[in-house]
Amino acid sequence: MAAKNVAQSPFERSSNLASLDHKLAMAKRCSREGVVAGAKAAAFASIATAIPTVASARMLPWARANLNPTAQALIVSTVAGMAYFIVADKTVLATARRNSFNHQTSSSPANN
Repeated sequence: MAAKNVAQSPFERSSNLASLDHKLAMAKRCSREGVVAGAKAAAFASIATAIPTVASARMLPWARANLNPTAQALIVSTVAGMAYFIVADKTVLATARRNSFNHQTSSSPANN
């Protein structure tokens, strides 16, 4: 109990700052992985959506009458945006979960 009231030494403060820097670096890496995975998914979803949308707008009478170029672009961009955010979110959460499990097992009292 008395140890909590003692001021931290400069070495303890620097180790806390190093730990904070490490956590910040891990968070940046998690978010970067999410952005890259989301961009890949958005590119794939754009292509996978654009081909049938444009083809149906040229071949099907209903689509030709009702899907102008703005509607086609809206369909493709909506699917790309959804793919980006879903994949990026899942990637960030999976990376954070994996890192928290790695951190938990390496710092557990049984291992020290």
